[in-house]
Amino acid sequence: MQKNFWKNKRVLITGHTGFKGSWLVLMMHTLGAKIIGYAIDPISKPNFFDDLKLSRFLIKDYRKNINDISSLKKVIKINKPEIIFHMAAQSSVLVSYSEPIDTIKTNVVGTANILEAMKYSKSVKVGIIVTTDKVYLNLEQKKKFLEKDHLGGHDVYSGSKAASEIIFQSYQKSFFQSDSCKISTARSGNCIGGGDWTKDRIMKDCAEKLIFNKKLVIRSPNASRPWQHVLEPLAGYVKLAEKMYSRNGYSGSWNFGPNLKDNMKVLKLVNYCKKILFSKSKIQIEKKKYYESNHLSLNSEKSLKKLNWKTILRAKEAIKMTLDWYSFYFKNRKQNKDKIIKFSIDQIKQYNKIILKRKF
Repeated sequence: MQKNFWKNKRVLITGHTGFKGSWLVLMMHTLGAKIIGYAIDPISKPNFFDDLKLSRFLIKDYRKNINDISSLKKVIKINKPEIIFHMAAQSSVLVSYSEPIDTIKTNVVGTANILEAMKYSKSVKVGIIVTTDKVYLNLEQKKKFLEKDHLGGHDVYSGSKAASEIIFQSYQKSFFQSDSCKISTARSGNCIGGGDWTKDRIMKDCAEKLIFNKKLVIRSPNASRPWQHVLEPLAGYVKLAEKMYSRNGYSGSWNFGPNLKDNMKVLKLVNYCKKILFSKSKIQIEKKKYYESNHLSLNSEKSLKKLNWKTILRAKEAIKMTLDWYSFYFKNRKQNKDKIIKFSIDQIKQYNKIILKRKF
């Protein structure tokens, strides 16, 4: 990541109050960008963004819905961002079963709204639409999905994200053929990291239960996932934005996923967390109510060849880094929360040092 590139760049982040958005705000802050945020208030309690008062790192903090297109257009017109990271989404598979219409409105119509707003902007040079690895038609064949593979979705969340990718393709072909504004989608897998308080997330549950020796209930013990620290794909989005800003040939869709060999089943992850934390918690397995994919991995060769990006942290390193954050948070949450911000920024710096040490 090029610090000189981002110095004083005007960057709009939608969904900045969420888990990924909060970490991207801190990353952009360390790079010297001028950040504008556009999102609804955080749903989870506690939450990363508001609890740690991360709005101090923004020049504007708009609490508005991505489906309010008139407000979205106005914010872009007034603030004149050069780069947009669109991360506002309903990001839970389980929530999509109980709230399918809201999921579709946020993920499909919301994506159309940001594309429509960018279409009329003279300031925006780069737009990155963040989706998910779940956009692919997954037939449980343990394959590594390429960007050109078929899109689909068994659950409403996956379907809504696949639909947003199709909307993106239509907008790109219809309105973004010139080089004045370049757009891409970024697909990453299961992300873990400190500050994720979203309901039914395995690392949050591990932290809240195992640290305090409480019973932990898990749904899918044999589900295999590429456990990737949140800083990994964010670094990929940042590198992609840098390339798109100054060069042609980088628009389109991009995978940002870890190596399939580093996949780990949920039960193995939980037992590893217990070992690290010296936890005495009991593990209870309950039958899952809804379909969730068992195997999901991405082929990120395109990102390696064209962006010189790949995951740096091994799964166990990502897990430990995540548990370190939660442990530090629980020890300091009632005292000086500025220490938690410093700890978070230190993790970003630590990650950057690891990038420099390890060869591709």
